[in-house]
Amino acid sequence: MSLTKQVLKSKPVTKVTFRLPPEATAEAKTVFLVGDFNDWNPQATPMTRLKSGEFKVTLNLQIGRDYSFRYLIEGQEWENDWAADRYVPSGIEGAENSVVTV
Repeated sequence: MSLTKQVLKSKPVTKVTFRLPPEATAEAKTVFLVGDFNDWNPQATPMTRLKSGEFKVTLNLQIGRDYSFRYLIEGQEWENDWAADRYVPSGIEGAENSVVTV
């Protein structure tokens, strides 16, 4: 799992690429990125499966903010990003959300 950030000089946003490696998804056909940036809508941000088996999506996020998020695999399994900037309690006992700071 990884997060890469690219600050855009022409706009007040950072281009953030979210990646989920094949070992985290097993044989999954669908993975969605779910978080503050899409009102936690589990269908709003599908990730693209690459030939390598990795899932990837890039979003433009407003700078100066923290965004909580998680990956939803096959509509059933939640996964955090191992490379998140930090983690916060999710409100569900024992679970945390990943956080990216832009």
